[in-house]
Amino acid sequence: MGVLSVGDVAPGFCVKSHKGEDVKLSDFHGKAVLLWFYPKADTPGCTKEGCGFRDRIAEFEQKNVQVLGVSFDTVEENKAFAEKFEYNFPLLCDTKREIGIAYGACDDPQAANAKRISYLIGPDGTIKHSFGKVDAINHPQEALAML
Repeated sequence: MGVLSVGDVAPGFCVKSHKGEDVKLSDFHGKAVLLWFYPKADTPGCTKEGCGFRDRIAEFEQKNVQVLGVSFDTVEENKAFAEKFEYNFPLLCDTKREIGIAYGACDDPQAANAKRISYLIGPDGTIKHSFGKVDAINHPQEALAML
C-alpha cells in the first residue's frame, strides 16, 4: 500500500509496545494520534526526533494528541532506546512490518528499516495530515504547528 491520503481511514493495528504491552489504534478512539515512523532505534536522527517529541509531549497532550513512535525494532531494542532517552510515549515494535506496509513506511515485509514518515490521525480515525518528507530535527515542531 502506498502513502495514505487525507481523509483515508487509518488502518487499524495491534502490536507490542516497548513495554511489552499490546497497543491498538482503537485504544485511542476519540483522541488524535501522531504516528511517526523512524528507521532504527538509537541512531542519531531517530534519537533527535524522539527527543524532540519527548521535550514537547506536554504540548501534544494539551491538544489531546497521543504520540506513538513506530519502528521495526524488537521490544528489547525499543525498550533500551526508550529508557536511555527517557521517552514519555510508547514506541511500537512493528517487527512483522504490518503497520509499515499499511501506512506506506515500507514496501515489503523484508524491509530493513521504516521510512521516516508520519501521520496525524484525527479522533474520528481518519488521516488529517500526512508527512511524506520529514526532517528529524524539525518534525516535532512542524507536527505541533499542524494541530
